[in-house]
Amino acid sequence: MQPVLYQQMREIEDRHWWFQGRRQIVSAVLSSLKRPADAKVLDLGCGTGGNLEMLLDFGSVTGVEMDTEAAALASQRGIAPVSQGSLPDELPLFDAGFDLVTMLDVLEHIEQEDASLSAVKQLLEPGGHLLLTVPAFEFLWGPHDESHHHKRRYRARSLRTALEAAGFRVIRLSYYNTWLFPPVALLRLLRKIMPAGDAELEATMPPGWLNRCLKTLFASERFVLTRAHFPFGVSLLAVAQKAEDSA
Repeated sequence: MQPVLYQQMREIEDRHWWFQGRRQIVSAVLSSLKRPADAKVLDLGCGTGGNLEMLLDFGSVTGVEMDTEAAALASQRGIAPVSQGSLPDELPLFDAGFDLVTMLDVLEHIEQEDASLSAVKQLLEPGGHLLLTVPAFEFLWGPHDESHHHKRRYRARSLRTALEAAGFRVIRLSYYNTWLFPPVALLRLLRKIMPAGDAELEATMPPGWLNRCLKTLFASERFVLTRAHFPFGVSLLAVAQKAEDSA
């Protein structure tokens, strides 16, 4: 991402409806998974650390972030140790494997998709889980993707194919941010026709009442995602497992 976006993210990610809603959705999905009581959790691409506190509910947490400034901002929170590193070949050395790895809107930033997913698999203990989220549908590509240095957006089939090619067993796969898909899709398409030149507009804080309404609406999708799946949405969520007999 552009450096200015990291500082902007740090300033709003604890309060913005999209970050709050995604945390509630991810927390609900993680709560539905079987995991060791003393689970080791790795947040890959932790950004400025907005998800670290939520992940403490699921075990001891470590963060890894590629960008120096973002890693420093995450570390300053004092929630979990944060190291600098990047996929696929420049990760820190860890003493043991992890029971859970999260990659929340990270994979779309990485050119070497296949090598990165294979590297993540090696970080997991047998039976361990990977939970990741990515943006969906190439037709929604716009200034937001450009400013955040995205390499791609996904469909469910392409994400499943990538995970299975890396040796994962996909146990949950769904679109999400579905309730808000119509207005978001309309806004993205209008920007292609009439570019506004403001790629950061979606990351600004709306008025308090609107922020609360959007968060409640977005987060309510967790009640569906723990039991079923959505056929479309602005984003995708996947849970994949490393086979018990994998080396």
